[in-house]
Amino acid sequence: MQSYSLFAPAKINLHLEIIGHRPDGYHELVMIMQSVNLGDVIHLRANGKDEIRLFCQNPEVPLNNTNLAYKAAHLMQQQFPKLAQNFGGFDIVIEKNIPVAAGLAGGSTNAAAVLVGINLMWSLGLTQPELRDLGALLGSDVPFCISGGTAIATGRGEQIEPLPDLSDIWVILAKYSNLSVSTPWAYNSYREQFNHLYISDSQGINQRTHQVHSGDLVKAISQRNSEQIGALLYNDLEKVVLPEFTTVKALIDAFNAENVLGSMMSGSGPTVFALCDNQNQAEAIANKVQKTINDSNLHCWVAQMCTHGIIKQS
Repeated sequence: MQSYSLFAPAKINLHLEIIGHRPDGYHELVMIMQSVNLGDVIHLRANGKDEIRLFCQNPEVPLNNTNLAYKAAHLMQQQFPKLAQNFGGFDIVIEKNIPVAAGLAGGSTNAAAVLVGINLMWSLGLTQPELRDLGALLGSDVPFCISGGTAIATGRGEQIEPLPDLSDIWVILAKYSNLSVSTPWAYNSYREQFNHLYISDSQGINQRTHQVHSGDLVKAISQRNSEQIGALLYNDLEKVVLPEFTTVKALIDAFNAENVLGSMMSGSGPTVFALCDNQNQAEAIANKVQKTINDSNLHCWVAQMCTHGIIKQS
């Protein structure tokens, strides 16, 4: 039976701006998203049974229908019932390298890999835009994770426009294993405190989106100006998360004290990332910050920005 192994990169947000509230209950967002080569590996194979089975070495990962990878497989069965009837279900083995509940789209990128894998397995011939449309039914980050690289994401995150690739910048990712931040709590807290700033009319939303498209960070990305990129990092959710989670703020400060290009919380956190010019610098700073903070719950990973989303492994 056919099987595929796929690499599923994590993502960070270089820019996360909340500009309004949508009728569907989500927030209207403008984000600049970036793939990094810290990733999970998804092994997908047909099992000839009428079921979807999940396996993972990380006990924090749910192995049931709450997992986005499971939901992705189930969605494809619903979309293509004749093929599902002919080929049966799937065994999905997740080699989990991306930290769980970290604001790095670990679940979303797993779901994206399952969509891409089933597209290959069933020879569906779906294009990336078609796969992204399916991904949007599962979660706001899934469409970006399919195509990856560097991109502007608008709407609730599902509308993707590619930007020039970045691959020369190295990233330190840092997370306390005993710390988690609820994404719904972060967004709801932001709404409670800052909804007076929300833009409600479509013309205003389009205008603000255009301002980001033509803004300084996009220009810095097109020029591959790493210093400017680091200086222009922005995340609205820091306004509500950092006052409540002071260790996250202290971690950002610790990286900035080491003269990184820039440091910020990714998504709703609690992962912090810092940008560096090269691998040696990133590894040295990661080691120094870990020694300085001296907390066994703090874990660091060094990764490089990458130019792709889900890719098939040979």
